[in-house]
Amino acid sequence: MKIAIMGSGGVGGYFGGLLAQSGEDVVFIARGEHLRALQANGLRVESIHGDFTVETVIATDDPSSVGLVDAVLFATKTWQIEEAAEAMRPLVGPDTVILPLQNGVDASERLIPIFGAETVLGGTCHVVSLVAEPGFIQQKSEFRRITLGELDGRITPRVQALSDALAESGAQVEVSDNINKARWTKFLFIASFSGMGAVTRVPAGELMACREAREMLEAAMREIEALAQASGVKLAPDVVEETMAFCDCLPPSGTASMQRDILDGKPSELEAQNGYVARGGASLGVAVPINTFIYHVLLPQELQARS
Repeated sequence: MKIAIMGSGGVGGYFGGLLAQSGEDVVFIARGEHLRALQANGLRVESIHGDFTVETVIATDDPSSVGLVDAVLFATKTWQIEEAAEAMRPLVGPDTVILPLQNGVDASERLIPIFGAETVLGGTCHVVSLVAEPGFIQQKSEFRRITLGELDGRITPRVQALSDALAESGAQVEVSDNINKARWTKFLFIASFSGMGAVTRVPAGELMACREAREMLEAAMREIEALAQASGVKLAPDVVEETMAFCDCLPPSGTASMQRDILDGKPSELEAQNGYVARGGASLGVAVPINTFIYHVLLPQELQARS
């Protein structure tokens, strides 16, 4: 398959590297020093699953130079979705499929007005990876999972083809006939963990070791569970317990990308995570005080970063 990686940071760069290493025709859309490093030296990945280098990388900041592709792994930050989507129009033809891998829960819905529902899948991923320096990605988690599916629940040949390519690259892949449930399950984790990590400013090990912080984290998850239900998405009965157990197994030094961006004074995905929960709760009449508190406390710094 010819696959474009739109957003070649920690997530896109890692999964794109796996695909390129396994022989797929991959082009990385990147910019700045990261782009120049990819073009000059290839992509270097340090991973607990095995280090590797893709010595020759096709990378550009101009999607119009690439031509049409079979699939786009869309891995920009949530606040870049609309701008990046407009930029990647030259990649997308009638047979192209777009797989969003953002941390928010509504990326597919934001892409549909631009490309049409027939082009967009639902997707989510679980991985701890980051750009340690230009051209160099560190992947730190045992899990490196992508879940994908048609928004209407069908298991189609295009979903299976992309799933097969990802699985052959070494990624853990699940094809879902209920991708909305999968997206909200991930969202329950990432919004709660990112928000609490950003507020407490500590990594996973210290967060989970503090009883009071654990209780607040669990309460934030319960709020998102209630919001999902009010939105028409029924999650597993033990979703919060399973997610807390998952958090207990995170690398002690693990942090979420939103947390890292906030600590670095960069624009973050706050609006698409805790902000989304706060607005959704207000709209649907669901009490979400923990997520609203997180959003309000972090918002001044977010506004400063965006200015």
